[in-house]
Amino acid sequence: MASSDPEISHSFRFFHVYKDGRVVLHFPPFEKVPPSDDPISGVRFSDVAISSEPPVSVRIFLPESINPTQKLPLVFYVHGGGFCMQSPFSTTYHNFVTTLVNEANVIAVSVDYGLFPTRPVPACYEDSWTALQWVASHSNGKGPHSWLNNHADFQRVFIGGDSAGGNISHTLAARVGSIGLPGTKVVGVVLVHPYFGGTDDDKMWLYMCPTNGGLDDPRLKPVTGDLARLGCERLLIFVAEKDHLMVVGKNYYEELKKSGWGGSVEIVENLGEEHCFHLFNLKYEKAVDLINKFVAFIKQE
Repeated sequence: MASSDPEISHSFRFFHVYKDGRVVLHFPPFEKVPPSDDPISGVRFSDVAISSEPPVSVRIFLPESINPTQKLPLVFYVHGGGFCMQSPFSTTYHNFVTTLVNEANVIAVSVDYGLFPTRPVPACYEDSWTALQWVASHSNGKGPHSWLNNHADFQRVFIGGDSAGGNISHTLAARVGSIGLPGTKVVGVVLVHPYFGGTDDDKMWLYMCPTNGGLDDPRLKPVTGDLARLGCERLLIFVAEKDHLMVVGKNYYEELKKSGWGGSVEIVENLGEEHCFHLFNLKYEKAVDLINKFVAFIKQE
């Protein structure tokens, strides 16, 4: 429908806001991959709606090599997309998580959280926490999904995400450290080119979150207290040399080391690469290296 007032009032990296209130995203809608089993890798998929109000769903990935007597680590994955795009059902994230599951031999749960403008921030944080709690509800073997009941090791849980998903993953780890996640042990967290405050994108996040606490909002700029009580033992962070978020990723690493947190943290710099380069060609040599590092982090004893 044509706008009665075509003048733009706000212009951000991922969308324009018009004076009549319309929000128009710069990128086209994603193609949804149906949850049919992968004939090449043998990975199986199951989509589950875990909440209707608000709408929250997940895609569960089960690897081919399932030994009935062995429990597998569980990866809870949070996709990127600037809090306003993408989904675990898109080709990009479906293929990435499938590759991760196949290489690491893990169960993965990829969360479909509410996106701006339909659901402004902080829906992304609350939906992801709801999904993580739903996953943890299977730790007694009596949850609603048999794959998690029968095959997931809830003492080997990992949280991971890229870009906006890295930001959300941090908040989940901070919440686990603050109030716990009964029946589970979050061993590690992986942040791939995470978004945090300190760039021109701050204004965009503040706009997407009308209830924000300003530039010092702890979801935008992690505070020492949250860093000190991250609810995991290990953390791996990737930054990319040509990414405008590299500086804030490195700052997060340095602040975490100074916070008094008792875990171990490692940072990996993807030299010569752009933001989330790995998602666009999973067979590219440096993308393979990133995935291998992610897998090694999960398998580390």
